[in-house]
Amino acid sequence: MLQVNKEGIILSKTTLDFECEGVLNPAVIKEKNEIHLFYRAVAKDNYSTIGYCRLKSPTKVGHRNSKPILYPESDYEKQGLEDPRVVKIEDTFYLSYTAFDGINALGALATSKDLTKWEKHGIVVPQITYEEFKAFVESKVPLSEKYIRFNENQKTHEKQDEKLFLWDKNLIFFPRKIANKLCFMHRIKPDIQIVVMIDSIQDLTIGFWEDYFLHFDQFIVLTPKYEHETSYIGAGCPPIETSEGWLIIYHGVHDSVKGYVYSACAALLDLEHPQKEIARLPYPLFFPEKVWELKGEVNNVCFPTGAILEGDTLYIYYGAADERIAVASLSMKNLLKELLLHTL
Repeated sequence: MLQVNKEGIILSKTTLDFECEGVLNPAVIKEKNEIHLFYRAVAKDNYSTIGYCRLKSPTKVGHRNSKPILYPESDYEKQGLEDPRVVKIEDTFYLSYTAFDGINALGALATSKDLTKWEKHGIVVPQITYEEFKAFVESKVPLSEKYIRFNENQKTHEKQDEKLFLWDKNLIFFPRKIANKLCFMHRIKPDIQIVVMIDSIQDLTIGFWEDYFLHFDQFIVLTPKYEHETSYIGAGCPPIETSEGWLIIYHGVHDSVKGYVYSACAALLDLEHPQKEIARLPYPLFFPEKVWELKGEVNNVCFPTGAILEGDTLYIYYGAADERIAVASLSMKNLLKELLLHTL
């Protein structure tokens, strides 16, 4: 078994209005020897913005802003910006997040050249109803019963004057172009899907998504396989390029007598064909066991969303019980060695 070190909590909620209910699920990137952390900050009534701090070491906060760096500006995100992830592709930073309008939770994107000024590009994933999704997919193959279980309830809702779309979260870009094309992962429960080889965000037209759903089974990159992820899975940290493949740190969820349990998990995807899974750990990388992971706004949660590599040490940043941010660390060499014992 791998040795994973729980480094503990590095960021907790404060009395400031914008983060008085919790801080969680951070995006992390190292740029010019500085570690930048963008986190979901929760105010009363589950209203989320994105806060910012700079780390002086992988486990210590240096500077912390006293107000959000990104906040709702449009109707599609009026209830909040949630769960950011960040990568640098060429000279541009891509910060993806879940835009929540109080009904719909959908992947959105902002970009920057300097990590300070951000341009929002709106919702990136498809705005499609469950019924439309089902009709497209089932024109080719029957829809999995698990997709029906997790998404069928989205056919109707209380506010009939507003359109309810299929929830599509955990939007995460690969940190470089592959074959000179953009790639990203997203999640419609219960699997992780992938979009490969687009020239630009402008390619994501209605026609693109219609064709995508007609061939939906071809774009499922990871699906629940082991007991600790038997309910559903979702993309976590941005992919990390290694000599053995793209390292994917994701979250796996299983139902227990105490409710859902969220664990951090690991897999490898092929470097040039990232839609191909080549290895996966058959057990959680780490799971809720500390008090700060077992008890919080949502109990029993380790939700990884950011990682950096310092030498051979991989630091994984995660939301702990949906209330605070913690860090775990382990040897990258040992993790890859263990993954290669479980190739498919």
